[in-house]
Amino acid sequence: MPKVTAIKWKEFEKFLLFVECEFVRQKGSHRIYERAGLKRPIVLPTYRSLPVFVIKNNLRILEISVEKYTEILKKIK
Repeated sequence: MPKVTAIKWKEFEKFLLFVECEFVRQKGSHRIYERAGLKRPIVLPTYRSLPVFVIKNNLRILEISVEKYTEILKKIK
């Protein structure tokens, strides 16, 4: 199983846009994304290095596995 590591928030934003999330608003240092069928919005803090727990929580909301996430990251880099 691939290991999730901290990445820059802009890289995770590219991932969110690839999986058809759309930017809705920003409040302070937190950007909010939505997609049809999600129970709650995706919150992306604009920290230099995005903590692993934030990535995993957002993957759980998106219902995307770690394996699928790493595959998509390889495609978009």
